[in-house]
Amino acid sequence: MPGVLRRVHAAGAVLALAAMTLSGCGGDFDDVKLTVATGSLQGVYYRLGGALADAWTAQLGIAHPQVVATNGSVDNLRRLRTGQADVAFSAADAATREDGGGPRQLRALARMHDDYLQLVVRSDLPARKLTDLRGLRVSIGSPTSGVELIAERLLASAGMSPETDLVTTRLGLDDSLLEMREGRLDAFFWSGGVPTSGITALSESLGLRMLDLGDVLPQLREQYPEYGWATLPASAYGLPGGPVETLVVRNFLLVTDAMPDDVAEALVRGLFQAQPQLVAASEVARSIEPRAAVETTPVPLHPGAMAHYRGAKV
Repeated sequence: MPGVLRRVHAAGAVLALAAMTLSGCGGDFDDVKLTVATGSLQGVYYRLGGALADAWTAQLGIAHPQVVATNGSVDNLRRLRTGQADVAFSAADAATREDGGGPRQLRALARMHDDYLQLVVRSDLPARKLTDLRGLRVSIGSPTSGVELIAERLLASAGMSPETDLVTTRLGLDDSLLEMREGRLDAFFWSGGVPTSGITALSESLGLRMLDLGDVLPQLREQYPEYGWATLPASAYGLPGGPVETLVVRNFLLVTDAMPDDVAEALVRGLFQAQPQLVAASEVARSIEPRAAVETTPVPLHPGAMAHYRGAKV
């Protein structure tokens, strides 16, 4: 039953929505079924989600979670709200925008890695800053994605409109990479861990450049303080032009208040036990550590996650 966490008790089988209101039976998780909402197939969310699914199966003896490729944060939050996913990755800005409506309330298991906004442009074009994209063919991220949310906010901060100033398409990372490789796209927005494998692969066959956003970030951060500011080093992709200033956003691993406390606690424990596997999937996982993991404001920690961190004396 995809998208639904199910607990089966001795008294008989209980489908997800009813069972998720009940506490689990000790440490026996044989009958837990999970769907994990991630992101693009070539993005960090998907790679970490796959590694977590493997680790949770090995640690808890659960059926292998279904790892679903999605359009990203906004899509993932919708899936959590509607019960189509039990665990999901989301950027903090998308989670901050949530109005909290509906029967299911968002709860956090952990703060994960931080994402860098990467504005990639063909190096044979003269563009050096955001406003230089006027008139160019630009992907601002797939519909209902966290990338689209950031791109629209950045463009507004620069006094630009995706409808009138750009030849705009809304593509996910995989399609953006393909369209740029085929010469049908000039630039694209991407928010993800560094390095993102798909961008690395494209840079080996096509000249690329990262745009510096230092001129628009102060105004953006004044309006949206959940964003950070960092330097993307030139060594990240070995591209010309040196380091660039860009936006940083925190990432959360989320569930809802429908998840039983014992399951949430076990998943958080498993997350930290699985760090070697997560690092093997993506280097960004090196930054995942308990003291930072509790910093999930404005999304409250799940009580099961809180129990783990208290037990670990974080």
